[in-house]
Amino acid sequence: MKSMILKSGMALFLLISFSCGGDDSPQEEEETTQELPAVFQSFTDNVTVYINGSYVVIETNDVPNHPSPYFAQSDDRYEAYNGSNSNFKINPNRIVEQSITLRIPLNPTEATNKQATPLGAIGVSVNGVVFFNQYAGPNQPLTNEIDSFDQYLGHPQQSGTYHYHQEPLYLTATLGSDKLLGWLLDGFPVYGPVENGIRVTNADVDDYHGHSHVTTEYPNGIYHYHITDADPYINGSGFFGVAGTVSN
Repeated sequence: MKSMILKSGMALFLLISFSCGGDDSPQEEEETTQELPAVFQSFTDNVTVYINGSYVVIETNDVPNHPSPYFAQSDDRYEAYNGSNSNFKINPNRIVEQSITLRIPLNPTEATNKQATPLGAIGVSVNGVVFFNQYAGPNQPLTNEIDSFDQYLGHPQQSGTYHYHQEPLYLTATLGSDKLLGWLLDGFPVYGPVENGIRVTNADVDDYHGHSHVTTEYPNGIYHYHITDADPYINGSGFFGVAGTVSN
């Protein structure tokens, strides 16, 4: 992960006094430094993260750090499908490097009016791959699209944007099923499908697919999402918090 510390200064204008004995010496510029919270140091090297005002800015090329049949066969990262889905059928798209920028709240808050998640990127995982919601299209379930997910449960769409709709198996296998896996656009973190040694089910989370309590990374407690095995997988009825923005 490439991180940046941004310094912001407020220019102070020289006030000139015309009265006798007025002090016309220039005042020094005040500078404040915003350090990136340690929790955001978990990204892989294809991601740049920095603070801009009240937002965490995450820039990613969206290329997974694991092999996939969606790389060109001439690419060293190509790996033929070896997953467990006997109905797997590769889609015609291939992974293309992107330039995606997500701006998520540094201090996330619950939204008064919850917003539905859009099609496209709704968040980002710690390896820079974006999360998509539980739909293949407008109100279209993933029923058929699931058969195009590779052995790590990702696939690219038409523009080559590789993404996860479900548990990112490479991350849960290498980091752990109970670990921090990323963030959604509202700034709230996404954790794996295991908590306190028990597999999380949809009955354990609210309508937005999360709940609040202390985590390792957030010792004061925070609302957080959990990935589960059943639809809606990552996020439920929309963002729990006030969403930031994403551009590509």
